[in-house]
Amino acid sequence: MDVVALLARVVFTAIFIGAGIGHLTATEAMAGYAGAKKLPRPRLAVQVSGIWIILASVLLILGIWPDLAALALVPFLLITAFVFHDFWKHESPEARQQEQLQFLKDLSLAGAALALFVLYASDGHPGLTLVGPLFG
Repeated sequence: MDVVALLARVVFTAIFIGAGIGHLTATEAMAGYAGAKKLPRPRLAVQVSGIWIILASVLLILGIWPDLAALALVPFLLITAFVFHDFWKHESPEARQQEQLQFLKDLSLAGAALALFVLYASDGHPGLTLVGPLFG
């Protein structure tokens, strides 16, 4: 089961590694979108969030405080869901549907990150970690 838990951490974080790289390689385009959503200091926000999700992902994959690493992804996902995928503000049915899908994806990923937090903060968490949980 330890290998399966490691594989799950790798697969779960793939989306964050890819997104984080995008934040750092397409900063200007993403900052334009963040600015349109009225995010303060959009360029800095994009860079910091890119580093944040890559760091949390690497810590989760390596099993360094995996509970903290999983928990660190939750604020990013909730901000992304509610600020960037505000489907209720769109009039076009197509845009509303697309944003609602992205909103629900981010909410589901936040739920999964919370589940990983609980799993790794509890006694008897899966092994193959370099450092045990910070909480618990």
